[in-house]
Amino acid sequence: MSLQVGESDSSWYPILFGIRYAARMPKGVTKRRPITVAALLDAALALFAEQGFGATSIAEICARAGLTKGAYYSNFGDKDELFLALFDREWTVRLERLRLALPSGGDPVATLSDPALLPSVVDEAERRWLLVSAEFGLHAVRRPALARMLLEHEARGRAALAALLTEALAAAGRVPLLPVEDLTRLIVTVVEGENLHTLTENAAGYAESTTARWELVETLMNRLSAPGGDTDD
Repeated sequence: MSLQVGESDSSWYPILFGIRYAARMPKGVTKRRPITVAALLDAALALFAEQGFGATSIAEICARAGLTKGAYYSNFGDKDELFLALFDREWTVRLERLRLALPSGGDPVATLSDPALLPSVVDEAERRWLLVSAEFGLHAVRRPALARMLLEHEARGRAALAALLTEALAAAGRVPLLPVEDLTRLIVTVVEGENLHTLTENAAGYAESTTARWELVETLMNRLSAPGGDTDD
């Protein structure tokens, strides 16, 4: 997506991001806290993309953000917690962009398979996020407790996306042919998997295919949803 992280202040933000970190908010600095958190997240994302999650220290994040370690630890307990906040912010942006793009009573299949809407590693911001999130996923795999936390955040994001998808299909007079949660997971898996593969191809010097990813999403939506009442294959 071309939309940068942090650009949207949507209704999803408190659900996916704000509540978890509210307990760390020191009294008397409520107005400053969102600015501080945004600076830390922006600095961390840039550093994680430049040199890797594991190679980046909290001191470097604070220096890039122009903040003290005290400011960091008043908002996040460690780097893992900060990444989960980044994860929630990314999902917030995507959900809001999709919510605004889905037509009322229009064709959700066309919208969800629109190359201009779906994330692509052609966009530098999307490329950075893919690098960071892929590395963190491997980091979490080796830490069962963290893996469970990451899965919880992923599940909340997909649940919000499934709710949007359900509303869009209903408005268009279509019904999913399998549980909407499963359809949502398939769409997310296809887009993320294809983007990761494309990123690897780009690193090898191959040109990016700009059609296969969107055609796969369109095929999924057309084959796994049907006009209302027509649920027999």
